Amino acid sequence: MSGGGIVVKQTTAVSVVYVAAVFLNVMDTTIVNVALPSVGRAFSVPSTSVDAVSISYLVSLAVFIPASGWLGDRFGGKRILLTALAVFTLGSALSGLATSLGELIAFRLLQGAGGGMLVPVGMAMMLRSFPPGERVRVFAVLSMANAVAPTIGPSLGGLLVTELSWRWVFFVNVPVGCAALVFGALFLRNSVQEEPGRFDLLGFLLAAAGLGLAMYGLSQGPDLGWTARPVLVGLVVGAALLGVLVVVELRSRAPLIDIRLFQDRLFRSGSVVMALESVAFLGVIYMVSLYLQDGRGLSPLASGLSILPQALGVMTGSQVASRLLYRRLGPRRHLVVGVLGSSLSMALLAVLSVRGPLWQVWVTLYLVGFGVGQVFVATQAASFATVSAAASGRAATLFNAGRRLGGAVGIAVATTALVLVGVDSPADGQSAGDGAAYRVGFLVAAAVNLLALRAAWVVRDADAASTVPEARPRRPRRARSG
Repeated sequence: MSGGGIVVKQTTAVSVVYVAAVFLNVMDTTIVNVALPSVGRAFSVPSTSVDAVSISYLVSLAVFIPASGWLGDRFGGKRILLTALAVFTLGSALSGLATSLGELIAFRLLQGAGGGMLVPVGMAMMLRSFPPGERVRVFAVLSMANAVAPTIGPSLGGLLVTELSWRWVFFVNVPVGCAALVFGALFLRNSVQEEPGRFDLLGFLLAAAGLGLAMYGLSQGPDLGWTARPVLVGLVVGAALLGVLVVVELRSRAPLIDIRLFQDRLFRSGSVVMALESVAFLGVIYMVSLYLQDGRGLSPLASGLSILPQALGVMTGSQVASRLLYRRLGPRRHLVVGVLGSSLSMALLAVLSVRGPLWQVWVTLYLVGFGVGQVFVATQAASFATVSAAASGRAATLFNAGRRLGGAVGIAVATTALVLVGVDSPADGQSAGDGAAYRVGFLVAAAVNLLALRAAWVVRDADAASTVPEARPRRPRRARSG
């Protein structure tokens, strides 16, 4: 596709816009938390009220994820992706301009509506643009955005709040979003599926309400207590609605959420691995930031910078995975090795002393990132091997819904573990001086991550054979003359 005489391959155009969308969407889940105390002071509201800034975004994400696959199939990936990106960028700009807490919450709902559609629609476009044999290389790049964004969020947020204002944690999205919009409008091609089917309104209402209530309960549980009425209502009613959703969608001829895709063993296994890895990884990111500030006395900015080795680990791990290990080991063994490696490195965090040298934390975080990079690349490359192009949108919706819920569960589990062992309020940084609570939290994350081993073990290399790149033939050496 060309714009103004410039020619850009469609695969490149999709990759650029999708990476930007993933980065903005994922980073927003961590960068805003740093600014919440400043938001509370600016609007003169208690911390219990300002939490709604984060919760409203997460709930809105959960509500709009279910419809994203159908919308992309019906109206075209380009139209929906750019619409979602425009809504997200507009919501970011308005959030930065908010003059009251109520306005900020409303604009965060708008931002979440766009964010909920970004990743599933973009992933479906990626799957349709790249043949299976090229996906491991592509997802190596995308995994960096997926794992690096939440890692740099706290440090960037701390820098913006300290040097500028809390409003800049929202404004920072605007130039990137606008640039991606212009690039996408010029170079992306639109494609519409021939038979997307009628919109499943009942399925959407059940999925939106169920996921939204579940996300609310998971977000509020650590703060209000898991037996608090709002939390119980959110979790119980949300779970009940999701249960009804499964029954309704299995009976539907054109389901919005195609539960039947889980009959595919490879897709089911990959989705489980990604969800559990998200639980552990997001939980570790959350706990490490608190551990560095609480246990080691670092400032928010210094703790954010100290997490960067984890991002470096993901970057190098993703490249090693795509260029070497995925082809050499095969999908099954690569997943097993990645899960074992990331679980072990998470457990190593538990043996670190709060009085030990900081370089030990950096090295261990690098190992965590390296292991997680293996799992992210192998899972995303293999999971969709047996999914047809027509079903890519619905499969991407299911896959990303699980990942989003996994991240919310991870933070909820981490917070609960810290509270039960010895942190009265993680947000206030009150814990035993020897870091015992964090040791338990890291071990819990490692144990949850290890649960993914069962799903990785049943993957068959034959099912994902199309995703393994062919070895490049070596160039013959030139014979020396004379």
